[in-house]
Amino acid sequence: MTDMRALDIHSPLDGRLVGWLPAASEEDVAGAVLTARAAQPGWAATPAAERGAALRSAAASVRAHAGELANLVEAETGRPFGSAQEGVLAGVSTLEQYAELGPVHRGRSLLGSWDATDFMVPEPRGVVVALTPWNDPVAVACGLLGAALVTGNTVVHKASERCPHVGMLLGQLMSPAFPDGVLQSLTGDGSVGARLAADRHVDLVAHVGGTATGRSIAAATAATGAKALLENGGNDPLVIDSDVDPEWAAEQAALGAFTNAGQLCTSVERIFVHEEIAPDFLDALCQAARSWTPQPLVDARQRTHVHEHVSEAVADGATVLTGGSVPDGSGSHYPATVLGRCTPDMRVMREETFGPVAPVRVVESFEQGLAEAAVDEHGLAATVLTGSMAHAQQAWRTLPVGTVKVNAVFGGAPGGAAQPRRMSGTGFGYGPELLDEMTTMKVVHLGQIQPSSQARRAAS
Repeated sequence: MTDMRALDIHSPLDGRLVGWLPAASEEDVAGAVLTARAAQPGWAATPAAERGAALRSAAASVRAHAGELANLVEAETGRPFGSAQEGVLAGVSTLEQYAELGPVHRGRSLLGSWDATDFMVPEPRGVVVALTPWNDPVAVACGLLGAALVTGNTVVHKASERCPHVGMLLGQLMSPAFPDGVLQSLTGDGSVGARLAADRHVDLVAHVGGTATGRSIAAATAATGAKALLENGGNDPLVIDSDVDPEWAAEQAALGAFTNAGQLCTSVERIFVHEEIAPDFLDALCQAARSWTPQPLVDARQRTHVHEHVSEAVADGATVLTGGSVPDGSGSHYPATVLGRCTPDMRVMREETFGPVAPVRVVESFEQGLAEAAVDEHGLAATVLTGSMAHAQQAWRTLPVGTVKVNAVFGGAPGGAAQPRRMSGTGFGYGPELLDEMTTMKVVHLGQIQPSSQARRAAS
């Protein structure tokens, strides 16, 4: 690499230097994309079963080094080793899933006339740029890389600048399973991602991350004609009905708000609880919050962002029921925090906090909770806790989000897809549907040549 700008990574656990990596230059970006473009026709022509076999080989390599990857995830992002390893193994499972699904991905035939055949054939889009986040870096990357590679695309991958060592190791483990140029990894900050997104030789940009970056990618691809596949985060609500056990509801709320220090795409960001169970729920939620060991946020910048949301809410009339203060010592830890007396106009309710904060709004009815939960620019996911089938039906039909979870903040079937809405992004992520996103359909009308008039006369 010719540009020796360095990415210095300090651990959020204790502030120590994890290491540094050079950032890709403009020449590195352009060269990687052109290399991917040159390798793509040959990879697309490779039989689908062979592409699937290569992906299985890559998955086996990642599985063999799961502990090493998890250690790096913990060092760079602060995610505890056990949880980090679960994320790595989830990524392995996703690679294995796409290794099986890719070879059977197919188009469809169309009813035509007797002397013609119409059919639709899925083709790879070409060169895919994958820009992946730091909060679950291996699992998310494996989903995008697996679906893109098995369908015949070549990929240039850039992991978040907050976990570049994770991204580079993942690339080193996976790329030997494929021909040269099929999978490449770059390091760099947002400027490197911006160059990749704006490159006119790129056919699809897949991004999981912040809303502002997603908007800039959408603008860049509008200019180049590339497809944008975006998950831009969310502001996911939790609506709690009056007929559920408040202690169980508090357990669900704590799990949704505090897991991975609240740094998951589908973390619970705002809570609407029915007034009939609100006092018991708040007591149980505070007790649960105090039992969570403070975890580090990814860096000091993120902790500052989280604490600003909390401080502004307090200034606007919210009450800190537990947590809410920056602890002493090294690292970027922040305690599990519960805020009471929250109102819809507070920034902590309007924007994604992405930290271990549970802002609670007490509502007079389930319908009020649904109505207020629906007022948001995002549209990723939502959860409702209710014992009423009618209320469950009402919730999933009316909440304007891509995924509605009933009576569980996390979970879902293996291979399940998700399709964010509004500011949360566009296009399917995960599941068989992601294979559709990574391909484009070609319609073929195959007709028979008509005999000449002389040939018809001779035949008669």
